[in-house]
Amino acid sequence: MNNSSTADSANSAEQMVNQSEQGGRQPLGKSRLVLLGTALCWSLFQLWNASPLPYIFNFGIFNDGQARAIHLAFAIFLAFIAFPARKKSFSNQVPVTDWLFGLTGSFCAAYLYIFHQELATRAGAPVTMDLITAGAGMLLLLEATRRALGPPLMIVAAVFITYAFAGPYMPDVIAHKGASLNKALSHFWITTEGVFGVALGVSTSFVFLFVLFGSLLEKAGAGNYFIQVAFSLLGHLKGGPAKAAVVSSGLSGVVSGSSIANVVTTGTFTIPLMKRVGFPAHKAGAIEVAASTNGQLTPPIMGAAAFLMVEYVGISYIDVIRHALLPAAISYIALFYIVHLEALKAGMQGLPRSVTRTRTQALMSFTGSFAGLCLLGAGVYYGVGWTRQYMGEYALSIITLTLLASYLILLKVAARQPDLINNIEDEIRSTPVPGPTIKRGLYYLLPLVVLLWCLTVERYSPGLSAFWATLVMVFITLTHKTLIDIFRKEQTTTHLKEGFLDLIDGMTTGARNMIGIGVATATAGIVVGAVTLTGIGLVMTEFVEWISAGSIILMLLFTAIICLVLGMGLPTTANYIVVSTLMAPVIVTLGAQHGLIVPLIAVHLFVFYFGILADDTPPVGLAAFAAAAIAQSDPIKTGIQGFTYDIRTAVLPFMFIFNTELLLIGIDSIPQLVIVVFGAIAAMLVFATATQGHWLVKNRWYETLGMLLIAFTLFRPDFWWDRVYPPYETYDGNSIVTQVEALPDQANARLWVAGETLEGKQVNQMVILPAGNKASAEERFRNMGLEVLIDGDNLVIDMVDFNSEAQKVGIDFDWQIQRLEVPSDRLPKQLTWIPAFILLLFIFLGQRRRQST
Repeated sequence: MNNSSTADSANSAEQMVNQSEQGGRQPLGKSRLVLLGTALCWSLFQLWNASPLPYIFNFGIFNDGQARAIHLAFAIFLAFIAFPARKKSFSNQVPVTDWLFGLTGSFCAAYLYIFHQELATRAGAPVTMDLITAGAGMLLLLEATRRALGPPLMIVAAVFITYAFAGPYMPDVIAHKGASLNKALSHFWITTEGVFGVALGVSTSFVFLFVLFGSLLEKAGAGNYFIQVAFSLLGHLKGGPAKAAVVSSGLSGVVSGSSIANVVTTGTFTIPLMKRVGFPAHKAGAIEVAASTNGQLTPPIMGAAAFLMVEYVGISYIDVIRHALLPAAISYIALFYIVHLEALKAGMQGLPRSVTRTRTQALMSFTGSFAGLCLLGAGVYYGVGWTRQYMGEYALSIITLTLLASYLILLKVAARQPDLINNIEDEIRSTPVPGPTIKRGLYYLLPLVVLLWCLTVERYSPGLSAFWATLVMVFITLTHKTLIDIFRKEQTTTHLKEGFLDLIDGMTTGARNMIGIGVATATAGIVVGAVTLTGIGLVMTEFVEWISAGSIILMLLFTAIICLVLGMGLPTTANYIVVSTLMAPVIVTLGAQHGLIVPLIAVHLFVFYFGILADDTPPVGLAAFAAAAIAQSDPIKTGIQGFTYDIRTAVLPFMFIFNTELLLIGIDSIPQLVIVVFGAIAAMLVFATATQGHWLVKNRWYETLGMLLIAFTLFRPDFWWDRVYPPYETYDGNSIVTQVEALPDQANARLWVAGETLEGKQVNQMVILPAGNKASAEERFRNMGLEVLIDGDNLVIDMVDFNSEAQKVGIDFDWQIQRLEVPSDRLPKQLTWIPAFILLLFIFLGQRRRQST
């Protein structure tokens, strides 16, 4: 592929991103100034709202509801200005109607801020003006959503609105009494149960700042730096450009929260190079798609939906990162290995080295650079951690000066290195030298260090952490080019202006990237509001139980299919909100009824994974279309190939639902952690080998089946072990009291309870409650929040304490405790790995024999 065709395909993909995420309209003159000025003001407002400055100056303080109203006002206005009514509309002019719709929609959203005092005095009793504003706001929000995201999410929201009104006319299984117009409009728009609910709140508080942070990183050149580093370290290996694509897309996930943008950012470099070393066009595009979709799964900065988990699951963002870390890591390791197998099958080579180096020099360069990064991180983390307590009131000043000194030192190091390739016309024709490449942009890591420090050490909220990291990024964007010129003793005027323009461009681009997310979270709030207004969430449990016939696997497959189908038209964030609202409680409830305790975070990550996988699922995977535009391949063929690579990621959610150790839940020791990590990596590599149909040589069908069996055994050793040795001993009747008293300190009691809910439904489910320290059975039941009466051989719950653990899991008075399960004293379940590895050895020996003949 020549430079001209590469640039054309890259421009085509870039245009696709602009149309899908920033709006296809590029107005001129005053309209352009209004568009960019409004986007800039939105970014400045979000930075102000997240900063401590309002409280320092006691000015411009907005509560959550007011901030959400202003946030949505910006999003709706920009949606009408940036996105034309039709894709083929003339893109350089903004019609008068769009100005009118944008201003009206913005007013309807800001209405909750402008009249917040009046609304507070008539809560639950809206006046005519409130209802008119709510009705107009709902209609304009739906139209803004259609423009920014296409019809699917608008249609889904319209269906739920219709359902809210038409409840009495629905089939009996989903019928309800219906809502009046006044009640529905008030519920959806005036309260925090609908449009201005949790989802929009997370978009306002967290997501915007992380998107802005990523946009500034990209404008400053961090995205290009990550790509070049990946190529310098991996480009010379077999299929090196594809391996570099995997790593660079993972790193670019820090910069971009969008699979499509990630494809375009890294794919313009990686796809042409993959084709050059021998990858077919559709496979080159598919590898980039698979790597980019996984970018949203990779901590520390995941897709926008990950921040919603903080509110929906009720855990900290650090806990979300901890639970998501191992699945994301083994998924990327497997994709790297898949690329290696593809290169082996085709006999590919890597890029030539620009400088001939011995193996020892290469190893020293890699390990030295890696060690430098580790020392930098360790120095900041432990150095500040150990010394801060001695700094007293000067801690902030000393840390700031240390950070500034580190920045200047790293800039001085960067100034001594050659500049990185920056244009697609200057394609990489040989592997860059790792040392200079890595040193050229080490200062880009400082904002990430600040972000992780604030999240993990200071334990700030995600929003405040992102604010401080963004503030550092603003300073770097403004100064890094000029300071490098100073260290090189070159003229600084041009780059000083460039830094300012990069800052403005980064802030406006960040805001424009948020338009779709802003309206998506608001519109998805309509779905959440309809669920709370109509009570369909309770109905969904019965419906899904009926359609899945009580099978957990069928229920999970049903949920995965819903995610993939909705994801063809809905962005990941909206998809996650809709499906998790409807299905997460259902999976937890039905799992408990069948003896499977599923942590809520596991269910939300399940939905999150399949929502992201929809980006490359044919026939409407937008990430696949973007990659195909760059690779000049068939988008359907590219999407199908990408999905085959992503089968490994699709299997993971099913595994961690049944084996929550993969989410690092229930890990009590370092040896146990090592065993879990080893088993997960081995299982994923064996699974990748099976799905690729190739190891040392092409697999025979029985070898593939054997590998799938081995992978399943490594992922779920308990499946086989539980059939040999039951995991729990069961006690019933009065023996429950004795065994509860005998439980170890801080143990959990696994109780089967049964009873009738307030809705008249009979429930029989498993619950896990903390038994606390060693004490009498009565005291341990009290610690769970229960008062229990012994009625013959029956244990009847006489009282449930308010807000206790027992009440949180749904237990009510007059229920019965039927059984207690106590863990059996048995050998480790990992013993099932022994026959699995023996079988793998036989497969290896068989392929080795065929390879040598």
